[in-house]
Amino acid sequence: MIIDAQVHAYEANTPARPWASVPNWPAHVTGEEMVAAMDALGIDGAILISAFAMYRYDGSYAAAVQRAYPDRFALIKPVDPDDPSVGDVIAEWKRTPGTVAVRIMMPVEAGRAADDPGFGRIARAATRLGFPVNLHCWGNLDAATALVDRHPETRFVIDHLGLVQPHERPAPPQPWAELPKVLALAKRANAVIKVSGACTLSREPYPFADIWDPLARVFDAWGFERCLWGTDWTRAFAVVNYEQAVTPFRVTERLSESERAMLMGGACARAYGWAPRGTAAG
Repeated sequence: MIIDAQVHAYEANTPARPWASVPNWPAHVTGEEMVAAMDALGIDGAILISAFAMYRYDGSYAAAVQRAYPDRFALIKPVDPDDPSVGDVIAEWKRTPGTVAVRIMMPVEAGRAADDPGFGRIARAATRLGFPVNLHCWGNLDAATALVDRHPETRFVIDHLGLVQPHERPAPPQPWAELPKVLALAKRANAVIKVSGACTLSREPYPFADIWDPLARVFDAWGFERCLWGTDWTRAFAVVNYEQAVTPFRVTERLSESERAMLMGGACARAYGWAPRGTAAG
C-alpha cells in the first residue's frame, strides 16, 4: 500500500474559479489528471490538500475531486485563524465525506506566533472533533514547536519536514540548516512529521543521493511509524517531476522493505485513520 501524504489538484485559472495567486505550478492538475499520474506510478491513494495558493480557505474543489474518486483520496483543507467561527467551519468540514484533518498555514511570512488566539480556536475544535492539525511552518519552527507544546492534547502533523523548500532550482546552499530543530521537535509525542518534498532539498541531480544522510537522522529521531512520505506534487513541479519525487524512495537501498512500507503508506494510514479502498488496510 502506497499513500502519498500530500498532493494538490486544481482547475485552470478561469473567471468561473479564479486563483488567489499564480504560482509556478502546472496550468492545471485536475482530479482526473492527478489520478492518472498516480496510476502511472502505482500510487494507491493520496491525501489531497486543498491548494492554498489558488483557493485559500475554500476546499470545494478538493471535495468535488474526492466525490469523483472516493476510493483514492482523503481530504485536508486550510482553515482561517482570523475567522471567529472557525470552530463551526471545522465542524462542517468534519461532516464532508472523506475529510481527515485541517491545516494551519504558519510559515514565517505569515507573521503568526504560537499564542495566536485563532490557532487556539483551531486546536481546540480539531481536538474535540478528533481531527489532527497539519502545520505548515517552514521558516518558523520555533513558533511551531511552541504551538505544539501549548496544545499537548492536539495531534499535529508537521508539513514538509518543517524546512523551507525551494520552488525552483537550485536548492539553497544549506537546505538542512534547521535540521536540529526538526530533530528536537521529535520529542513531542503529539506530533508526527511529513517527509514531503524531500527531493526538492537536494543539491545533486536525480536520484538525489544527498538527501539520505539527513533523512536518516529524521528517521532515527522520529521513528518510521511517525514519518509520512509524500511528494508535495504539484508545489514541487518546477524542481522535480512526479516520477522523480516517487522513485528514489522506492529504489533506495537505504530503506528495508518494512521501513519502506511504513514510510510510504503505513504511517500515513495510522496518522489519519484512512487508507485507500482496495488495499488490505482500506
